[in-house]
Amino acid sequence: MTRLADYFVLVGYDVDKSGSSDGQGRILQRFPEKDWEDNPFPQGIELFCQPSGWQLFTERQPPTFFVAVLTDINSERHYCACFTFWEAVEDSQPLKSLSGEDDEDSGIIQPAQMFAPKSLVLVSQLDHTEVFRNCLGLIYTVHVEGLKVPLETLIGNLLTCFIPIAGGSQRTITLGAGDRQVIQTPINDSLPVSGCSVALLFRQLGIINVLYLFCAALTEHKILFLSSSYQRLTDSCRALLSIMFPLKYCFTYIPILPGKLLEVLCTPTPFIIGVSSFFRSETQELLDVIIADLDGGTVTIPECIHISLLPEPLLHQTQTVLSMILDPELEVADHAFPPSTMEPSSLKIQDKEIRAVFLWLFAQLFQGHRWCLHIIRIHPEPVIRFHKAAFLGQRALTEDDFLMKVLDGMAFSGFVSERGPSYRAIDLFDELIATEVERIRLEEGNPHKVMKHVKELAEQLFKNENPYPAVAMHKVQRPTEGSHLRLHQTTFPHLDEVTVQLFIDHAAAKQKNEIPAVKSEKKCMVPSGPPPDAIIDSNVLANSARRLEVIRNCITYIFENKTVEAKKLLPAVLRALKGRAARQCLTQELNLHVQQNRAVLDDQQFDYIIRMLNCTLQDCSHMDEHGIAAALLPLVTAFCRKLGAGVTQFAYSCVQDHSVWTNMQFWEAMFYSDVQNHIRALYLEGNENGEHHQEHESVPEDKSALEIASEQRRQWPMLSKDKQQELIQKEESTVFSQAIHYANRMSYLLLPLDTSKNRLLRSSGLGDFESVSNSYVTNSIAGSMAESYDTESGFEDAESSDVANSVVRFINRFVDKVCTESGVTNEHLKALHLMIPDIVQMHIETLDAVHRESKRLPAIQKPKLLLPALLVGEELVMEGLRVYLISDGRDEATGGVMGGPPLLPAEGAIFLTTYRLIFRGTPTDPLVGEQVVIRSFPIASLTKEKKISVSVQMDQFIQEGLQLRSCTFQLMKIAFDEEVASDLAEVFKKHLHKLRYPQHVHGTFAFTVGQSFKLVVEHKHKEKNQSLKTLSKNLVKNAKRTMSRQHVTRKKYTPPTWENRSSLQSQVDEDDISEVDQSSLTLSSTIKSSDRQTMSNVVERACCKDYQRLGLGTLSNSLTRSKHEPFRISTINRMYAVCRSYPGLLIVPQSIPDSTIQRISRCYRQNRFPVVCWRNSRTKAVLLRSAGLHGKGVVGFFKSPNAPTAGPSQTDSTSLEQEKYLQAIINSMPSYSDASGRNTLSGFTSAHMSSSDSSDKQRQPKIGALMKQVMGSKEEPPGTFSRGASVLGHRARVTSLSQHRTSVKARNLPRGKWGSIRGSGRMSSYSPDIGTRLAGKDTSSPQSNGGPSEAHFVQQQRAYLYIIGDKSQLKGTKQDPLQQWEVVPIEVFDVRHVKTSFKKLMKACIPSSTSTDPNMTYYRCLEESDWLCLIHKVLQVSVLVVGLLDSGSSVMVSLEDGWDISTQVVSLVQLLSDPYYRTMDGFRLLVEKEWLSFGHRFSHRGAQTLASQSSGFTPVFLQFLDCVHQIHLQFPMEFEFSQYYLKFLAYHYVSNRFRTFLLDSDYERIELGVMYEEKGERKSQQMYKSVWDYIDRLNKKTPIFFNYMFAPEDGEVLKPYSFISNLKVWDFYTNETLSEGPSYDWELVYGRQEQMDESDRQDTSAPKSKRKIILPCYDNRSKVEPDAITKLFQEMQSLEMELGQVSEKWKDTWDKIKATQRTESKLESRHSLSSSLLMSSNLSHHRRSQGMYVKESRVGSTLNLSMDSESSVTATPSSGMGRGQQSTSTLYSQFQTSESEHRSFEGILYKKGALLKPWKPRWFVLDKTKHQLRYYDARQDKDCKGVIDLAEVESVIQGTPTMGAPKNIDEKAFFDLKTTKRFYNFCAQDSQNAQLWMDSVQSCLSDA
Repeated sequence: MTRLADYFVLVGYDVDKSGSSDGQGRILQRFPEKDWEDNPFPQGIELFCQPSGWQLFTERQPPTFFVAVLTDINSERHYCACFTFWEAVEDSQPLKSLSGEDDEDSGIIQPAQMFAPKSLVLVSQLDHTEVFRNCLGLIYTVHVEGLKVPLETLIGNLLTCFIPIAGGSQRTITLGAGDRQVIQTPINDSLPVSGCSVALLFRQLGIINVLYLFCAALTEHKILFLSSSYQRLTDSCRALLSIMFPLKYCFTYIPILPGKLLEVLCTPTPFIIGVSSFFRSETQELLDVIIADLDGGTVTIPECIHISLLPEPLLHQTQTVLSMILDPELEVADHAFPPSTMEPSSLKIQDKEIRAVFLWLFAQLFQGHRWCLHIIRIHPEPVIRFHKAAFLGQRALTEDDFLMKVLDGMAFSGFVSERGPSYRAIDLFDELIATEVERIRLEEGNPHKVMKHVKELAEQLFKNENPYPAVAMHKVQRPTEGSHLRLHQTTFPHLDEVTVQLFIDHAAAKQKNEIPAVKSEKKCMVPSGPPPDAIIDSNVLANSARRLEVIRNCITYIFENKTVEAKKLLPAVLRALKGRAARQCLTQELNLHVQQNRAVLDDQQFDYIIRMLNCTLQDCSHMDEHGIAAALLPLVTAFCRKLGAGVTQFAYSCVQDHSVWTNMQFWEAMFYSDVQNHIRALYLEGNENGEHHQEHESVPEDKSALEIASEQRRQWPMLSKDKQQELIQKEESTVFSQAIHYANRMSYLLLPLDTSKNRLLRSSGLGDFESVSNSYVTNSIAGSMAESYDTESGFEDAESSDVANSVVRFINRFVDKVCTESGVTNEHLKALHLMIPDIVQMHIETLDAVHRESKRLPAIQKPKLLLPALLVGEELVMEGLRVYLISDGRDEATGGVMGGPPLLPAEGAIFLTTYRLIFRGTPTDPLVGEQVVIRSFPIASLTKEKKISVSVQMDQFIQEGLQLRSCTFQLMKIAFDEEVASDLAEVFKKHLHKLRYPQHVHGTFAFTVGQSFKLVVEHKHKEKNQSLKTLSKNLVKNAKRTMSRQHVTRKKYTPPTWENRSSLQSQVDEDDISEVDQSSLTLSSTIKSSDRQTMSNVVERACCKDYQRLGLGTLSNSLTRSKHEPFRISTINRMYAVCRSYPGLLIVPQSIPDSTIQRISRCYRQNRFPVVCWRNSRTKAVLLRSAGLHGKGVVGFFKSPNAPTAGPSQTDSTSLEQEKYLQAIINSMPSYSDASGRNTLSGFTSAHMSSSDSSDKQRQPKIGALMKQVMGSKEEPPGTFSRGASVLGHRARVTSLSQHRTSVKARNLPRGKWGSIRGSGRMSSYSPDIGTRLAGKDTSSPQSNGGPSEAHFVQQQRAYLYIIGDKSQLKGTKQDPLQQWEVVPIEVFDVRHVKTSFKKLMKACIPSSTSTDPNMTYYRCLEESDWLCLIHKVLQVSVLVVGLLDSGSSVMVSLEDGWDISTQVVSLVQLLSDPYYRTMDGFRLLVEKEWLSFGHRFSHRGAQTLASQSSGFTPVFLQFLDCVHQIHLQFPMEFEFSQYYLKFLAYHYVSNRFRTFLLDSDYERIELGVMYEEKGERKSQQMYKSVWDYIDRLNKKTPIFFNYMFAPEDGEVLKPYSFISNLKVWDFYTNETLSEGPSYDWELVYGRQEQMDESDRQDTSAPKSKRKIILPCYDNRSKVEPDAITKLFQEMQSLEMELGQVSEKWKDTWDKIKATQRTESKLESRHSLSSSLLMSSNLSHHRRSQGMYVKESRVGSTLNLSMDSESSVTATPSSGMGRGQQSTSTLYSQFQTSESEHRSFEGILYKKGALLKPWKPRWFVLDKTKHQLRYYDARQDKDCKGVIDLAEVESVIQGTPTMGAPKNIDEKAFFDLKTTKRFYNFCAQDSQNAQLWMDSVQSCLSDA
């Protein structure tokens, strides 16, 4: 029984303090005045009576009622029911204080009557809201209605009313005013009482919002309720606590928080608080609080908070059932005939149904939890711990965030301590867990069955609150309506304390005499319910019985010493151990062998067992949720081997490297589990041996510890004191002995074998992290601690003691925690603390002996380290480190999709040399043959190095790894072997970094080759060629001196481009050079004699020969130079003073003096002004290159054509000079001078056009259309390119943009010679789009490939010069129709784009790990990289420029800084236009001229030194090579060099093996003295400084760089397709050969090959198999299986060697064969299947690659050329449409019928039909094999029209033209064929062709 009310309090407005800004309340009276002993009076009640603050009102308010909850220091809740009404303020004191002292004088108007609040407060420990409302209401009614009942009586009766807390009884009470109330108590007080509050909460907030709040409360977040109603706040908070049952909320709980205490909301701990909406604004800035607005029905979750929700499918099921309760109509809302009655239950019932859902939910979440309780003490009080890891493991919920947080929370630990004991009273939840779990599982998927269950539970919950039917016995008076508004109300009287106290005393005396009613608690044993689901692994196959059988067999073999058998099975076992079942099987099997006392093993057995243990532990998490590590713990102290006299090594010393051993919670769980087993054993033994033997005979042995504990607790009160004491001591000594045992065990697993190494501490940070009872220390924390242990003290003892100390600290913390929890006495604990350091010390001593002995053991068969072959001058920097090479995302080497042996992972060593990083080793899989795996790349190509932790299954557990990525498309994932100390790994990384980013370019391999490595670090570089060095120094000095003389006033500062922002200084330097004053250079002065040698070198280097070849001027005196030469070679830049990044000699227009050049250069970025780099020999159009403009000059000039200028400013003059410069270039063009005032190019263009073939017209790209494509339109975003067929639509769309433009006006204006472009107002009326003249307007239908119509194209007027500029730079430019040049704005990509694109390309081609994500497939990554888009863009622009040059217009490429994209475009244009550059010499010249001389920044873009490290790797040159590769694929017969040549350059331009691609410009090369190194200077035969010399030497030796299909057409201009669908991914990016590493260091691969071949030859006795196995990604296919021609060369060479002849150079042989073949081919019919077909240079048929079916990249013997059209087709298709024209049949040309296989000679002949029939062209085929001449209607036809049998032919003679013969054909082109049956008349295309036919037929006849 307990008091209904503890205190009654009267609280009023504090009139004395009302002068202050906020009013205050004060307690007027309280009863009883003395505090109860068991229940002190709560403080601060007055704050809670008016939570929004005490205020006066001008009118009376209706009375209010609410219940606030206060929590005292003992966490007891007090319910304060506040009934508030308003009274007039009695005295005028507040008014006086308002009006001040001089009341009379001030004249302030008296305020009207004011009303102050007064509260009646009941304080109780019970929560009976309605009863409190009635009682306080009654007291108010008696006062206000003036009933004749003393208020003291009411209050006295109220305070002396006693009621039971629970039990379900009803108690009637009366306060003595004729009232009567029935109080209903709940049956079980452990279940919360909720009334309707839960249903109301769901009604206010909705299902999802409440579930969010529910999860937030369970995972300990802060929750704040807002409402304008105080009672609703209290109800909502109560509801939230009700649905959390059986968990109890144990943080701050304040349903109504007064405004004065709002700072409580900033507390760091979780809370559930309610606040009036009045304070909404104050709650807005709370960043970590979830706010539930009850009035608005919203829940606001801040961004920084993540609420873990219930695990699926539970969440979904809960939502479904809740919606069925709250909205039953939802289910049938769509039914045609919905049931008539579907009303939801009443609020009270609904409330219970919702609570039942949450009970059902908790039963599912916690099912089986009692099986994971560890009971560690039974007496005097039970101590119980929950084994979280085991629970999560058994339920397979380790990944579940929500459950993890709940189990770690305070509420759950309260749940365990309250509900853990096994002997106690039980409630609804216990019954649910014990009996209904099976039912819940079965009904899980069926909402209706779940609903039925929920209703049953709801009924029980309802019965608990309302055990009897409702009784209508209440009778409580209420005041009359509106009584609070009466004008004259008496104030609430002062109550007589004595009267009330008398009531209280009287009741107290009466109670004393009563016998206390003791409610007997029904205690019983708590049932545990079914164990947790035995979750089956999702991957059932992985743990099939077969695998477990393999594990058992392997273990048996090991213990039977069948080593070979065990070794075979081991890899399979290690793979199988990833599965849980397999790991459990392993622990069971090993246990069997320990029980048979065969725990001492020999070395080999020990090694195998350790490998298996390590593998098992490696796949366990640090939590050990399946108890595998726990099961292995006794085993690692059982298995051992004898090392020497008295020294035994146990398994634990080899399995320490696992995070689980450093996890405090693992040890705690293990300890508790063991203690529980011992305590269980203790009582089981006691039962057997004790006096109660007879009674307990039936006790089963398999009683669980909880059952035993329950039995013991039941008996406990009946035991004697001594017996109780004895049991307590027994239990304590059990715990104590286990603690000692665990201190030993922990020292075994925490002290490393080599205590000086400190390894474990490093990896786990063992000494530093504290273990909180329920928190996990993750590896990341452990990792961050590692650093603190990395310091070396220098003394070994100090270091080992450091290990000892941290282990001692760790064990001490563990012992403290478990012993205090298990109630071990302090004396025992102190004894333990003294023992631990001794235990650790003793263990260290034994370990030292073991460590010493284990070092003497022979190493277990680790493969021998294989040394790599090195280049001459390449040296090892470090000895090889033993590592494992792990497979990455490419699965060929692992035997993935392609099949084949798993070559990776491989075991070997990593070698760091001065040039490369090399891995050499053998596969770890014992079933793979003896292949050697080599993977290497140049150090200079390293782009990213990343630490990785290796989780790949290896034999040993490996500590750390590195992932190294190279821009030669190679990736090395290595894991250091355990024998590699971590400091060695660090040294390796430091060396690697130093070699990758040397301080200066002198530190690169190309310079240090041949010096010892020490010099690399010291940078002592001695130059041999001193004279040259001084010379270049002089040159630079002169340039600098020249610069220093400039006028400071003229210095301007150009803001640095983004390129150089990182190094601003260099930018300023460049400007210093570029701003040279006019007077400082005497340009006409002759070159001093001392500079002559340098000058001649400059001449050679600057590719003057090429300029002479192109007719671009010679370097001679101005007098002898002919005046009519349009261009001259200028020496203005010979000192690199005008532009530091240009070469010394430049081609400029003849008419422009050097002084003008000086000024023009300032308008361009980096001073890179326009210079000529190539001239079209046919049209004499020139190609110029320059950087973009500085925003002034021509573009600036275009932007403001009519800007008024005040006098001739400098910019004005430069603009004019620029115009002059451009005009001079235009004047140099013959087409311009020929036009002599005419303003169209139509004559020239049409001539050019008509020369092309009709079929050519179909394929010829239309420049206008191309131009539109390149310039892009608004409709097509940059980066999206139309492919193939969609081009048509795209073009049409673009064309419409310029429909209304016309250039007729411009064409009709007469144009004379003129000086200035700056006309007066010329552009006011007319401003067509830029590029209009090019884009043209399509009047007629587009061509088949989407180009503009032919006729219009010819008439279109052309500009003489096109300037290709960057669109972003040319914004707002206007075009003058009268200018003779035109600016074409194109969108170019940024080099940053190239950098990011390349990174993505590398990740696509060499992924670091295999990904199952469908968005990460190879093709998706390739697409996202945008690499092919960039290639497309470059090719597109290049083809456009080629077309313009070919049509007679000059082009100036003026993009970015002129050294990246400009260089790519200019080089490609020359390559496409000029066949010379497609030869080896030409290509070299092209690269030297455009890339090296014109200053592409190789060092900067390749990040070759420390300074450029931050800029990152940007492969602009690689992109160019890729473009060349694409063109090579489309025109395989046009290039002298092979694809391998391009790959070779791609590899070596980043390798730094040669000096060719170092440094950023000729200026820098001269400064370093590397520009003109003499060729004889090589230190040895093998060391080459220039990649070109190396290629030349190699080319003489072997045809590896030669393209056998090379058969160029004279002067052919190539126009490749550039659509992405036509582009191929270069195999340079994807191929690798693991057998030899990259083949680009030729002597390493092929030099070794020759030696091996010799060794093979000697052993000829054994018969050799011809069969070859070629493994993908392992063998070099072109070497193992060379193409036909290379094979023949090899055979010739070996024959010559056998015969002892001097072997002829391959090139000579090839040229001879080619020459003889040419002569033969004229006489003899062509052999279809021989290489001669390829060599013939008169192959005009379809030279594009798609018509050619070539086996492999080089030509094999199955070559077939498919001829695609009857007339010859020049190779100029440029759009995707051309591809589709091939007939399908030709695609199968290699699978034709036998009849077409023997085509010895074929072509078109006109044949005269029979009598009166006309001559018709037919396709004739001469077939030597079948000895017949067949003819077809057309080339493509498969059906033969007729056959002439050659056996019947009598003669072939010259013929004469007859009637109807083809016109305009030579008479000699006719010949006749006479057969036995008839006479045939033929006509060939010309006499030569006729002769060929006659000879061929004749030779057939003679052969027969």
